[in-house]
Amino acid sequence: MTRSKHPGSGRQSDKHTVHAAGNPRLAVPRQDQAEEGARTRRGGQKGNRPPPARGVILYGLHPVAAAWTNPERRIHRLLATESGRAALEPAIAAARAQGLQRPEASVVDRTELDRMLPAGAVHQGMVIDTSPLPELGIEDLCNELADETSAVIVALDQVTDPHNVGAILRSAAAFGARAVVVTERHAPETTGVLAKSASGALEAVPLVRVTNLARALTDLQQNGFWAVGLAESGASTLAKLDLTGKTVLVMGAEGSGLRRLTMDRCDTIARLPTGGPVGSLNVSNAAAVALYEVARLRE
Repeated sequence: MTRSKHPGSGRQSDKHTVHAAGNPRLAVPRQDQAEEGARTRRGGQKGNRPPPARGVILYGLHPVAAAWTNPERRIHRLLATESGRAALEPAIAAARAQGLQRPEASVVDRTELDRMLPAGAVHQGMVIDTSPLPELGIEDLCNELADETSAVIVALDQVTDPHNVGAILRSAAAFGARAVVVTERHAPETTGVLAKSASGALEAVPLVRVTNLARALTDLQQNGFWAVGLAESGASTLAKLDLTGKTVLVMGAEGSGLRRLTMDRCDTIARLPTGGPVGSLNVSNAAAVALYEVARLRE
């Protein structure tokens, strides 16, 4: 399922709006005289600051290229170095071929991009200001998958690290999962950090936010899904289960794991065959292994 295919609600939600590095303005500090002169020569006005960010700030080649070619994305601005603009050219050409309306790139210095983003952000010479994707509710997801017999979904019980959620989205895309479900509270916002960790998968796999995960699992079960919770206490390994039908893999946060109510709502609890001196995996690694196991069992 690609993000351009799902129905969504079509609403743009302010709750997903974030700003670069927590700054309420996507603004570049004044440069010294030489840098301002260079900006003027590139066509900007001396001393002008970019306007405030209008939506989500994404950076890095894969997230930016995937968003650029996604018809559901509204792109407000592209700021890029000359090399970044060149690296993005295949995506620019692909969007043009699709007839998508996209802004012209504003060429800036790498140092300007560095100042816009969190320290250490690997932007690869490009940043876009884009509207959030349309929201997808659990009802929309159930309706879209109603006629399918073997869809896989990942549900995360209060996994808060954006790097983990992004990595899980990437694994979900790689192994054909149809969505990742997270809780409204105790889950990361859709920031550039999450999108960078997802490496473009945010545009391909819907991130569905629900108020109550136990209720969402009930909705999925009523629509033919079998809910499999992953925990070390599982009586059997994942490989011993029949996972050929509609399946939702339910995974908890590191340390606390699945909450009791979430675990009670699952149809069964399974474990991965880990052992040795390190008996558990990072949640994103565990999700990748679990998704691989489901894909292997379906071959």
